[in-house]
Amino acid sequence: MAPERTHARLSFERTIASARQTMVLSEIARLAIDSFRVAKVRFALTALGMVIGTSSLILVVAISATGRQYILSEIQGIGTNLVELEYAGGGSGAVTNTQTDFLRYDDERAIDEEVPAVAASSVVLEMHEDISFDGLTRDVLVLGVEPQYHQVRNLVVLSGRFFDDEDETTSTQVADVTEPFARAMFGSASEAIGRTFQIKGLPFTVIGTFKERVETFGETEIANQTILIPYSVGRYFTGTDNVKEMYFSIRDQNDVEDAARQIVGVVHSRHLPSSVYQTQTMTALITLAGKVVNALTAMLLLVSGVTLAVGGVGIMNIMLATVRSRTREIGIRKALGATAREIKLQFLMEAMFVSLFGGLIGAIIGLGIPYSVRFFTAYRVPVSGWSAVIGLVASAAVGIIFGTLPANRAAAMDPIDSLRYE
Repeated sequence: MAPERTHARLSFERTIASARQTMVLSEIARLAIDSFRVAKVRFALTALGMVIGTSSLILVVAISATGRQYILSEIQGIGTNLVELEYAGGGSGAVTNTQTDFLRYDDERAIDEEVPAVAASSVVLEMHEDISFDGLTRDVLVLGVEPQYHQVRNLVVLSGRFFDDEDETTSTQVADVTEPFARAMFGSASEAIGRTFQIKGLPFTVIGTFKERVETFGETEIANQTILIPYSVGRYFTGTDNVKEMYFSIRDQNDVEDAARQIVGVVHSRHLPSSVYQTQTMTALITLAGKVVNALTAMLLLVSGVTLAVGGVGIMNIMLATVRSRTREIGIRKALGATAREIKLQFLMEAMFVSLFGGLIGAIIGLGIPYSVRFFTAYRVPVSGWSAVIGLVASAAVGIIFGTLPANRAAAMDPIDSLRYE
């Protein structure tokens, strides 16, 4: 029975110690709250720094998420599933006979059959031709493309229509032109529809105007003034199946890189071993954009961290002044039996309460602004609840870190000297 009595006594002592600990902590919390009621203005001004710091941290996360969303949507406008294939050189047949091994129209057909991930494709036949209209002659970029080029390159038809499979099959002499070309030649995009011009004496009828969904500033095959005609018609001007490049749209964005490697493999199997063909995808651009956004986010978070640190310094200064003004109170509490640990906990809890109060108000403001934008406008600003949680945790940590020095100073005061303090 002796072991059972010993176990029961230890359990009872642990229960009593726990009850005392809970009572002490609740009393400390009550004293901390009472001290705030006495100095409401000082409490509010002290918490202001944490309000600004926490709200700025949450807003930085929202802004960076919005920036990432915008960049990805712009890249999506170019085509995240896009693969560009082009001839990069090589193809030496012999030491004295160097030949170019360009891509051919049949290569596209083979790729469509052998690479299941390809959803749509188009060859691009590039020509610089003189066009004639009302007695005027102008050198313009002419691209012979297939109907799926509209889908693959994610073009926006501004007026009219894009030529279709029937136009391609029947080699109809129709054209889609860029908006700048339509304005320069016909006055506007709408007035260009149905008008005609000549390329090497052949008349072409404008059936539509288009633009790139995302402005690429001439970094693509489409120039400011470009004419698109069916590939079957463009081949008439070149007399060859050679093409400058090909574009492929992949069904799943996750398969883009694998599909690009398969495309190159198919082309190599159909050409000279020494020929070089390369692909370009948006994957590298997306990765780079993500790194840029992450770097900017990290920089802005550091700025928000500095703001939180400034708020913490403000809390520390106010708490040091509070400790000095309450010296006699500290002395009286120690004289009545309060331990240094209890004094330290009281002032540390006061600092944490101030910091958490400011963090809570800052979280409400930080979340309220993005939600207001979502509610009152059409912009779907991303909002992260975790940013609020992180902000509150950071606020509590700042209160504890910067409240430690004032709390230690209060706990280290001599009760006799404190009672004599005037």
